[in-house]
Amino acid sequence: MKQVIFIFAALTQVAFAQQKTATLNIIPQPVSMEIGKGQFMLTKKTVIAARDEEDRKTARVFNDYLQQAYGFRLDVDRQETKNYIRLTTRKFIQAPEKDAYALTVGKNGVTIEGDTYAGTFSGIQTLIQLLPPVKTQAKSFSIPFVTINDYPRFAYRGMHLDVGRHFFPASYVKRYIDFLALHKMNYFHWHLTEDQGWRIEIKKYPRLTSVGAWRDGTIIGHHPGTGNDNQRYGGFYTQNEVKDVVQYAADRHITVVPEIEMPGHSSAAIAAYPWLSCFPDKETDMGKNPSEASKQKRGKKVQETWGVFEDIFCAGKDSTFLFLQNVMDEVLALFPSKYIHVGGDEAPKSNWQKCPLCQARIKQEGLKNEHELQTYFITRMEKYLNSKGRTLIGWDEILEGGLAPNAVVMSWRGEKGGIEAAKQKHNVIMTPGNPVYFDHAQVKNDDSLTIGGFNPLDAVYNYEPVPKELTAEEGKYVLGSQANLWTEYVGFPAKVEYMVFPRMSALAEVLWSPKEVRNWEDFQKRMATQYQRYDLWKVNYFNKPKAAEIKKKSIM
Repeated sequence: MKQVIFIFAALTQVAFAQQKTATLNIIPQPVSMEIGKGQFMLTKKTVIAARDEEDRKTARVFNDYLQQAYGFRLDVDRQETKNYIRLTTRKFIQAPEKDAYALTVGKNGVTIEGDTYAGTFSGIQTLIQLLPPVKTQAKSFSIPFVTINDYPRFAYRGMHLDVGRHFFPASYVKRYIDFLALHKMNYFHWHLTEDQGWRIEIKKYPRLTSVGAWRDGTIIGHHPGTGNDNQRYGGFYTQNEVKDVVQYAADRHITVVPEIEMPGHSSAAIAAYPWLSCFPDKETDMGKNPSEASKQKRGKKVQETWGVFEDIFCAGKDSTFLFLQNVMDEVLALFPSKYIHVGGDEAPKSNWQKCPLCQARIKQEGLKNEHELQTYFITRMEKYLNSKGRTLIGWDEILEGGLAPNAVVMSWRGEKGGIEAAKQKHNVIMTPGNPVYFDHAQVKNDDSLTIGGFNPLDAVYNYEPVPKELTAEEGKYVLGSQANLWTEYVGFPAKVEYMVFPRMSALAEVLWSPKEVRNWEDFQKRMATQYQRYDLWKVNYFNKPKAAEIKKKSIM
């Protein structure tokens, strides 16, 4: 008996010692966290106490996660019990600057109190990371006593997905949004139109999808390709599907920012309506490896290769702007987002230089050159969007020729454009190709077909979105950052995940956690558990550790 007591005492001392020095493997790292002594046992009889509909909506999302991960759901009740997860959103806080939350685990249950509904939802994402990161048949989960106070560093924490070059069904877009929510991201940039495909139903212009959503083939291998697969390819989202995705994201406190490209990257729209071009009768240049079907066609065609193309929207025709305004009217009805992205990048000016109507526009408006004509183009569309209560976002090329008055700049060609815009007191979202283009390889020698470049996990983690060239006051114009996934060489959902993970986890911490708490060595240790969560989520991630190595790691 004495030996049993001694063993029990020794084990107890070890347990207390481990708990005293324990860390919780949460990504992104919270602002502050204090681990106590003891554990709350979550069982199938635990009740989610949510007093209003918005918090109950968050409870439903949490229950969906429990069902998918562990095979059960919890009752949701307005009443509090001794075995509860209590969700409370403070109603008295006016115009909060941050979506803060406090999470407390004690003997009677878990309390999550948010300054906003988004804050409460973020608290639930943290609670998820206190649950087992592996599939289990256990009837109860032990959650350590802990007090967490947390809020995001940046207001804009985004991920992008190009569905123009390769199309992904609405069901997968929802899964992608789930990944954003689990990482406390709050903006989804949906790149909906491209040279290789128009992906959103516009009822006033049905040929945008009947013609523009389909190409007759796709090049094989790296641009310019070694041939063409000669397979008709495409797809688009109906307006009902778009509404469904937007609501799905809103339920997870994610804003969907649509992108309708202009004036460049518009081959698919021009194939549908050739009069949008400066030269409607001019044959589309299909590159070195056109499909057999496109060889037989004449006139404007949807592109089958990658790159930048000269045939762009004509800036000299008022009909072009009427078309785009009509398109935007339907887009705005589908997307409540304050921000509307219009692209503005990679728009060659050669056709504008030769177009009599564009040259007449330059003369009529007193413009110096075609770069200022692009500013006229973007400013005209900005005024229209502003009249509808929306804010225009464009890639940093919209700086050329002068920046539209209220535009937000996404800086992708390095940080120079973002620095310039911030110094001009324009809001900026940093998306530099290095290190947050997730279509770049994660190893120096491509282990799969990618566009090139090298953005490893540590480069993403060590990224600082506020450039040192900015003063503290200028730095306030940096709203945040996002990673972009262009899909020239990403044709399937599994490849999306392979390119995104684990880099999304690194960027999540960059955008959420205080700069001073970020630590690469500590992040790597916490990633051992995050890899287990990826397996639980059935994610196809890069550099997947061997199962034997995973088993050696702590699961908490």
